[in-house]
Amino acid sequence: MLTIDKVDISSKAQVNEFVMFHYSLYKNCPQWVPPFISDIKMMMNPNKHPFYEHSDAEFFIARRDGEVVGRIAGLENKPYNKYHEAHQAVFYLYDTIDDQEVSNALFDQVFDWAHKRGLNQVVGPKGFSAFDGYGIQIEGFDHRQMMNMMNYNFDYYPKLVENKGFEKEVDFVSCFVDAKKFQMPEKILEIARRVEERGKFKIKRFKDKKELISWAWPIGEAYNKTFVNNWEYYPFSQNEIKFLVDQLMIVADHRLIKIITYDDKIVGFLLGFPDISAAIIRQKGDVSLWKPWGVADLMLEMKRSKWISLNGVGVLPEYQGRGGNALMYSEMVKTVRDFKFEYAELTQVAETTKQMRADLINVGGIEYKNHRVYRRDI
Repeated sequence: MLTIDKVDISSKAQVNEFVMFHYSLYKNCPQWVPPFISDIKMMMNPNKHPFYEHSDAEFFIARRDGEVVGRIAGLENKPYNKYHEAHQAVFYLYDTIDDQEVSNALFDQVFDWAHKRGLNQVVGPKGFSAFDGYGIQIEGFDHRQMMNMMNYNFDYYPKLVENKGFEKEVDFVSCFVDAKKFQMPEKILEIARRVEERGKFKIKRFKDKKELISWAWPIGEAYNKTFVNNWEYYPFSQNEIKFLVDQLMIVADHRLIKIITYDDKIVGFLLGFPDISAAIIRQKGDVSLWKPWGVADLMLEMKRSKWISLNGVGVLPEYQGRGGNALMYSEMVKTVRDFKFEYAELTQVAETTKQMRADLINVGGIEYKNHRVYRRDI
């Protein structure tokens, strides 16, 4: 018999059961990079995650004859709904065996939960913060997931979701770049050179991690403003900005973070991260200060990785036609080459940013992964 149960988040046993199902389902999948166990548990803790300061979430688990066979979370992001004048629920942490009955039952539970809250549409997967990754993967299953910056799923997930009546909302494409073929048109390089010579636009580079941390708050505020025209935007709270910045600083290499300023105001940024997927896989997502060998493994992987993820690249809309974009792309090429990365990934670029996607293809990027956010009216 199939049952769907609400998770009691005050119960460590139930939380652990919900979290660890994902790990058992994907344990033999080489393309999957396990999320940090502590991060998922934090999402389920209203006392620790800033999402709960303004919004709500519930978690559900599917069992068949006592065995866990699926899970899902339902979220109501109230600031997003207010900003977009929507009545939208979100699903996230959706994982299931290849079974339509299980998948349908999980979604029916979220639909019922959303109805009771006066919501009329379900969209997802979308997470609790901007760095949780968007969508269900629909292309590129042979390629390894880029750390925890995106989701990975088996190729049967799109079928299960679409059979339940979900349709495409928006796609997020990731581009692969071979450093040897990463070419910037001479015209763009010349524009970037002239823009920097004029002195209005400047590139801020950080001498050490301490200096980067001192800029953390303005970086977070600029990040929030830069994507104001994007589909997923909503105004972050101060604690959400702090949370994002704190998460960012854990894995940041100060040499790979660059800021674009105009008259000393932050107007854009280039966030680069060494790919530490191999170390996360070795540690099975279980890394904490109480396991210093795991932290050391991650730090070592940061130094030897041949891959870089460029995830968080943007210029404030009002500065995009004034040379800021050219400067950003020029610095992107320098970052990849100066630090001798062999490969780069432009991680999850929304299809709504048409100019940026076209630019990435023009400089040698190949679209090789696609994640789809779905919607269904209820």
